[in-house]
Amino acid sequence: MFSNLSNKLGDIFTRLKKRGALTEADIDAVMREVRIALLEADVALPVVKDFITSLKEKAVGAEIVKSVSPAQMVIKLVNDHLAELLGSEHQGLNLVAQPPVVIMMVGLQGSGKTTSSGKLALRLKTKLNKKVLVASLDIYRPAAQQQLEQVAKQAGVASLPIISEEKPLQITSRALSAARLEGYDVLILDTAGRLHIDEAMMEELKAVKQLANPLETLLVADSLTGQDAVNIARAFHEQIGVTGIVLTRIDGDGRGGAALSMRAVTGQPIKFMGTGEKLDEFEEFHPSRIAGRILDMGDIVSLVEKAAENVSQAEAEQMAAKMMEGVFDFNDLLDQLRKMKKMGGLGSMMKMMPGMGGLRDKLENANVDENMLARQEAIILSMTKKERKHPKLLNGSRRARIASGAGVQVQDVNKLLKQQVQMQDMMKKMKKMGQKGMMRGGLQNLMKGF
Repeated sequence: MFSNLSNKLGDIFTRLKKRGALTEADIDAVMREVRIALLEADVALPVVKDFITSLKEKAVGAEIVKSVSPAQMVIKLVNDHLAELLGSEHQGLNLVAQPPVVIMMVGLQGSGKTTSSGKLALRLKTKLNKKVLVASLDIYRPAAQQQLEQVAKQAGVASLPIISEEKPLQITSRALSAARLEGYDVLILDTAGRLHIDEAMMEELKAVKQLANPLETLLVADSLTGQDAVNIARAFHEQIGVTGIVLTRIDGDGRGGAALSMRAVTGQPIKFMGTGEKLDEFEEFHPSRIAGRILDMGDIVSLVEKAAENVSQAEAEQMAAKMMEGVFDFNDLLDQLRKMKKMGGLGSMMKMMPGMGGLRDKLENANVDENMLARQEAIILSMTKKERKHPKLLNGSRRARIASGAGVQVQDVNKLLKQQVQMQDMMKKMKKMGQKGMMRGGLQNLMKGF
């Protein structure tokens, strides 16, 4: 998500950087281009108007800092304003209440409520050590209750047993009783949606909310919704009263306007975003970090957090020691490939690196896909332990055998071997240059292998 908006704004700012001093006419021209970029990204017109008006006032009245160019000042203003539009600071879940804390998930059918309920339950269980119960109130969509049951099983949390013919309010009452009696910290209610907003759905949600008294009412919205996001968000907030937003399918090719519009219309924070189909692909929404991604300034904080979740201190120290020895064999490369996959793959990591927008496009044009990591892993697993430890043993016949075992071409094996040699050379340079050299050359040399 945001890729189109990011590319458009990137082009605008690239041209802007080539200019010296900026006149008011230059700023007007930039504002027009930013306005068009936002509209093309499906941001609602009223939101765009307010954004541009406020941004222009700040840009024209900004005191140009001596240490930066006028263009950089405008870029900073856009970045700050985007972060402000998205909510300034991250706002987490409010769980400060007598257990069980009730969280009510609302939204249209197909927005991803059930999967998001499972993702949120998993996050509460693993990150906050909460005992979670989920309950489906969707008696209308075929197998909806069974779907939540399966999702809960995958997440390792409890789900309310299904009793046929029960109405939503009866299910809610039973879920509240079970949560209290069995000592659950959090109860997540997965409510029913419709294909469109209607009075019957809203009345049911109001009744459920009155009975359950949820501390959080989260609007689950598909980030690919487009211009209709404003109407959806306004209707739910005015009639139900939402306390936060969960954006799903943020990994899709949407234009991103829903995120900007919904936050502005409801005044409620975007709290989480679904970054993929897996249950653990669910992240907190940090406005300043997302603004940085949109403007290709990177999101190093999130990248470091992901790394910390997937790499233990012992593993990091072991790898650092190997680097300083100038050693890097196929066992090390296999370890790095697996860690990269855990962190969401090459594409996910690149989105968080500053200034990588152009390189991302080059990789996409070169048809580089995430399956490449799986193929490379298969190649290494087709080697013997001795070959992984001593890559120089890989002569022509061994390479042919490995290619056959991995189901790839010999040139794929050759390419991976070249990558290993480049990484080995980089390690040797790092040994001479120390940690600064490691930081300076690491990513650049890694990318050469692809």
